[in-house]
Amino acid sequence: MNAPRFRVPLGLLASGAIGWAAYRRGSLSRSGVVGAMLVGTTIFASGGAAPSTLLITFFVSSSVLSRWKRERKRIATSEFAKGERRDLAQVLANGGVAAALVALGRARPDTPWLPAFVGAIATVNADTWSTEAGTLSRQPPRLITTGKVVTAGTSGGATPLGTAAAALGAAAIGVVATLVGRPQRGDGSVVTPTFDGRAGALPLATTAGLVGAFVDSLLGATVQARYRCPACGVPTERTRHRCGTPAVLIGGWRAIDNDAVNFLSSLCGAAVGWWWGQRSRHAG
Repeated sequence: MNAPRFRVPLGLLASGAIGWAAYRRGSLSRSGVVGAMLVGTTIFASGGAAPSTLLITFFVSSSVLSRWKRERKRIATSEFAKGERRDLAQVLANGGVAAALVALGRARPDTPWLPAFVGAIATVNADTWSTEAGTLSRQPPRLITTGKVVTAGTSGGATPLGTAAAALGAAAIGVVATLVGRPQRGDGSVVTPTFDGRAGALPLATTAGLVGAFVDSLLGATVQARYRCPACGVPTERTRHRCGTPAVLIGGWRAIDNDAVNFLSSLCGAAVGWWWGQRSRHAG
């Protein structure tokens, strides 16, 4: 089924405007603006306003939280592989699965693409809220695998504050999905699906988001590449430390960086949503 023709130019215009504003505010790099336009236009052109609202909820809330108490978080985030501006790879890692699902929904509306989409967005929102809040925790994070205390900002580390923020971030997507996911039928064509009482958006988003965020932490603690600066002795996600010294791989797989972890956890959240939708369909 073809999307209405006006959606493509309108999606480009809207996502370009939002992306440019984010670039001016320091949230996106120039390549990140391109990524935002690709993801935003795909979602709006294929799915319309309802899925786009969830994407915007994620983007705006994550941008606001990243600027919240930025100075207090600067030390913890200084060893992240990338800076504060999200680039093309980061945008696609967070939004690529969601965009692909909405495109699938346009081509195959009989699939449970919408619950899967909600699961993917809930996951990246939960992970972002968890990261931003967790770096402010007064309690040191502990590795999700061993319970070992690690420095703030370490991939795979978890705090009670960060976990609570993950639950809130996932639930926030569920609340917005409930508000915008009402059935809209006009000429009898396939439209944006909604949720019934057995597959409510709030429990779906909360469950999928928390599962996805857990997978993100698990992958971060096990397979994500971890480095150490041989000169400073500081653990880092960067292949070259801020001091200019090439970092040494001390754990994980070199090919798995934070972008890969975000993509895989988003895929996991989508899988939970897909299963949820299938279960609801069979139950009905």
